[in-house]
Amino acid sequence: MKIAVFYGTVEGHTRKIAGTIAAQLEEMGHQAMLVDVSQPGPTGVGEMDAAILAAPIHVGQYPPAFVSFIQNWKSQLADLPTALVTVSLGIASKIRVEREEAESFPEQLFEQTGWRASRVHNAAGALKYVEYDFFKRWMMRRISEMEGGPVDTSKDHELTSWDQLREFVSNFVLEVDMVQ
Repeated sequence: MKIAVFYGTVEGHTRKIAGTIAAQLEEMGHQAMLVDVSQPGPTGVGEMDAAILAAPIHVGQYPPAFVSFIQNWKSQLADLPTALVTVSLGIASKIRVEREEAESFPEQLFEQTGWRASRVHNAAGALKYVEYDFFKRWMMRRISEMEGGPVDTSKDHELTSWDQLREFVSNFVLEVDMVQ
């Protein structure tokens, strides 16, 4: 089966997640096509048997290129089994209201674009303290501290549950295999 992994990224962690998904699909015996939606070129949407889309939330928004990709290809995506992986630090928050807000982003995307994935996974992202400038590092540390997250700014912190992501991808592929 041919499965596309379309992704948008801001700081690079969603690229890592998308690459991990593609590698898992290939381990499972499928052909995976990894596509950065911000890059020009053919998408291959029409040649796929299924698609997994992944993008981060930054300042309450998906990357504009990701939203545009969905708006431009939603009719072709509607013909495929699809899954959405939303990457947000809010998913890792110890504050319930913050997690609930993070969990609401996929529905907002569906309303905005008119496209709806058949499965959704909310993944925690990464704090890239080492890569941040002074102001962003200070601000993200304060937010993380308020939400019960890591505050050691001398290193980056991946908060993604790789096991949960792997299980989500496996379940999606099993579901698609049963329909095919």
